[in-house]
Amino acid sequence: MSDTDFLLESRGDAQDLGAWVIGIAFGRDGGCAFALGDGTVRLVEGWQSVPAHDGACLSICADAKDGVLTGGDDGRLMRVAPDGTTTEVAKYGSKWVDQVAAHESGLRAAAVGKAVHILDGKGAALKSLAHPSTVTGIAFDAKGKRIAASHYNGASLWFVAAKESNPRLLEWKGSHTGVAISPDGTHVVTAMQENTLHGWRLADGQHMRMAGYPSKTKSFGFTAKGRWLATAGADCVVLWPFFGGGPMGKAPTELAGGDGVLCTTVACHPSQEVVAAGFDDGLVLIAEVASGRVVPVAAPRGSAVSALAWNGVGSHLAFGTEGGFAGLIDLAKR
Repeated sequence: MSDTDFLLESRGDAQDLGAWVIGIAFGRDGGCAFALGDGTVRLVEGWQSVPAHDGACLSICADAKDGVLTGGDDGRLMRVAPDGTTTEVAKYGSKWVDQVAAHESGLRAAAVGKAVHILDGKGAALKSLAHPSTVTGIAFDAKGKRIAASHYNGASLWFVAAKESNPRLLEWKGSHTGVAISPDGTHVVTAMQENTLHGWRLADGQHMRMAGYPSKTKSFGFTAKGRWLATAGADCVVLWPFFGGGPMGKAPTELAGGDGVLCTTVACHPSQEVVAAGFDDGLVLIAEVASGRVVPVAAPRGSAVSALAWNGVGSHLAFGTEGGFAGLIDLAKR
């Protein structure tokens, strides 16, 4: 047992899933599901393989109550229950379901081409939100009252329950490839094709540009209280401060760098200022923001980490790689 693999060996469960792990979601029931490029969903309970899509899984998220939602290149929005039962929630013809999101209030959302479809907990369509170009990312705010969508030349912010479907357009020229809303709902941030991130302070529309990355930022997220934005795309975890007037005019904090290997994936702990990070060589680690302390979780295995997720209370961390290696760590185990 290597020191780097100590947590995986002593507190974890690992499996070779045989296909690219495109995403991981912990259901609100506590179950963990891996969405794979071969169209299946693998449930950690018994490592059960569930056929979900006739093609590839493209997206996964926790469903509103329990289980998970997945989108596929077969045009279907699927629900996988904790016991592995599958249900087709919606079908959108030949168009891919690139992005999915859900809120504990019961709302669900699916990005299909230029539209974001909003559905209720029973799968009934509530409305369809049209965008000027293909939607590349969606995110509900913490209260489930607004949904943001990234697309070419910016992002759109919608009030889900509004009778008039007129979004607030957050404009910035270029291709925007993903979106996040800060936990307090005051900021929207997008990743861009040009190795930068862009943000908007909603109170006054102030623009925020976060640049200097050697690679595209494909994974990013706010820490639990929104003080930091953790990002991949460099040879370390780059954290931008969203306090004290930041991030503009403030230098970012860097964690867990120095060996030149690209950070590909980040996931913020649900309650503490702790970030899990995965790297291009397969290394997985946990870093504490305040102290900079780094704890290795899994050793490099030569395949990039493509997915990371915490469970709702932050006691379990799951990861998956492009090569199909997957692990689940119980950090509360004694």
